[in-house]
Amino acid sequence: MNLPNTLTLSRIFLVPLLVVVLLTKFEGRNIMGIDVDLVAAAIFALAAGTDWLDGYLARRRKQITSLGQMMDPLADKMLTSAAFISLVWMDRASAWMVAVIIGRELAVTALRSIAYSRGINLPASPMGKVKMVAEVVAILGMLLGRKPEGSLLAAALDLISGHQQGGALYLTGVAALWVAVITAVLSATFYYQKFMRAQGPNARLKS
Repeated sequence: MNLPNTLTLSRIFLVPLLVVVLLTKFEGRNIMGIDVDLVAAAIFALAAGTDWLDGYLARRRKQITSLGQMMDPLADKMLTSAAFISLVWMDRASAWMVAVIIGRELAVTALRSIAYSRGINLPASPMGKVKMVAEVVAILGMLLGRKPEGSLLAAALDLISGHQQGGALYLTGVAALWVAVITAVLSATFYYQKFMRAQGPNARLKS
């Protein structure tokens, strides 16, 4: 087990800790005097940081392995899915938007498994990277920001007019979530089209 793979594994181990911190009803909504949302955001940021670090170290040390290539996307999906589902439970994220993102992850994972079994390589889509960054911004924004009362449109108009500033981080998170949803759909379409072109003009997707 090299260092990059160890970092990837640590990201997986941080997932249940994040869920416990987010969904446990701590007295006063704080842990040892620190706000629960701040603790959760720190855990998530640490876990998300290992995503960049393990890839950087693997390339720099030339320690790219099959195990790492399998674990890394799995760890990413576990982390973001756990955070999004927790945010839905806390009524901070829209359930249908989270369902689209998680559904996309399952569909693309299944498609890549089929492609691999047929000897087809599906390289990462650039939009997939944009999606991941948007997901991180969305989760951190909705964790650290204060959800405004009333409609989001009214809160956005108040923010633009300078009448209130408290919901700026949350609204940034919501905007990033929209970017994540759009890029999730676009990148899924990219993978499907790439797969079908590799299959040939008369190909049909079969299980």
